[in-house]
Amino acid sequence: MFIAYRGPVRPIRQSKWAAFTTAGLLSIVANLLLTAPAAAHVKWFCAYDVAGAPNSLANVLCPDFELLIGMSVLALLIGCLVEPTPVGAAMLRALDRTTAWVRDNTEAMYRAGVGMFFVAIWAMGGILMTPELKTNSVIIGFIHLGIAAGVLSRRTMPLSGFGIVAIYAVAIWNYGIFHLADYPIFLGVALYLILTGLQRDLFGQRPLDIVRWAAGITLMWASIEKWAYPDWSYPLLAQHPQLTLGFAPDFYMRAAGAIEFALAFALMWTPLVRRFAAIMLAAMFIGAVVQFGKTDFVGHSLIIVVLFSVIADRGKTSVELVRYPWLSPLGYASALAVFLAVYYAGHTALFGAAPVA
Repeated sequence: MFIAYRGPVRPIRQSKWAAFTTAGLLSIVANLLLTAPAAAHVKWFCAYDVAGAPNSLANVLCPDFELLIGMSVLALLIGCLVEPTPVGAAMLRALDRTTAWVRDNTEAMYRAGVGMFFVAIWAMGGILMTPELKTNSVIIGFIHLGIAAGVLSRRTMPLSGFGIVAIYAVAIWNYGIFHLADYPIFLGVALYLILTGLQRDLFGQRPLDIVRWAAGITLMWASIEKWAYPDWSYPLLAQHPQLTLGFAPDFYMRAAGAIEFALAFALMWTPLVRRFAAIMLAAMFIGAVVQFGKTDFVGHSLIIVVLFSVIADRGKTSVELVRYPWLSPLGYASALAVFLAVYYAGHTALFGAAPVA
């Protein structure tokens, strides 16, 4: 069941429209990057009800939401305009130089990250994949250890990947596909291990590209959840009221979702845009670890590994995406519409709960 927010809400000194200034949004961005309360997965720390009625789209698609989305589109467009310029080329070269070690050791980083993650959740006990996905099965613990052992050799990496897929399937059986839509990142990591171990790609797509897309999809879905169920996060904001910067909790959650959705979408875009998005997302998740401790560190360790690999990756992209920056607002708007539609239509189809007006 939901936890209702009953803590004190500090008054917003700004007028309604003054709160929507660029400076106001930038202050929220800076706060997220430094302390990242919204990067913590709320299901790990607060009560939630996946089957409960979400906020109606009429409540989500309000004027401040539209302005936040507009500012996100503007920021994305600016990044796309800078990329093909000499300034963009210089930034890419600087990233290449500073991330050379990570790039040269990407496979080792994934293997170490997967091994440590599954040993950690085995040691914690009673966990399928993430802290809120519980299990009493002893067999699952042995699978965890088998996955960790499999990444010690490239030859057995595919077995670790199939082990992750098996646990994901068990989680769907126990918790439902809608809940597990939070975590396609695990399937991306599984495909990375399988394809890298076999030294193959998937229809011309590199393993790194597949796991990058899985990370983007995971975070865009999580952003929709922040808009659909902002009240899940209110207890965290009540415990850390300074993090809202004096804004109302509902506005803060809209802003957090808008920032996360834009950065997640950017992971699927051109090299400079996605690498800087990965830097900001990594800062958010690492900041969340400072706030919420080892549970958050364990839960987000794999996605942090993925983000570091994106920061270091020099992979190319479609020439058209670089040549025509105006495609970024079109792509962003399409992704936003699709994710909102799938989330709300999927929830209604599975649970039949009418949105809260």
